[in-house]
Amino acid sequence: SGNAALSNNICERAIRNFTIGRKNWLFSDSPKGAKASAAVYSIIETANVNGLNPFQYLKYLFEHLPNADIKRHPEHLDDVLPWNETIQQNCK
Repeated sequence: SGNAALSNNICERAIRNFTIGRKNWLFSDSPKGAKASAAVYSIIETANVNGLNPFQYLKYLFEHLPNADIKRHPEHLDDVLPWNETIQQNCK
């Protein structure tokens, strides 16, 4: 009596967004565009893993990060990380 799953559907669902996105990334016109796409993809997937609504999380970031002086106060980055309690309350 083994513990192996009879199908790999769980794994396939986990990488589906990545494989669909891979086709879209072919249209990145420059290395900067590709880096921007990768950054946004990372933020969205991190939001998903932490149980956040990606749209709400991005909206929160766009509203709060422009006013944060991260260079002088890098500790403020902790306030916008997806596992922060305030983020968890506001972005579900």
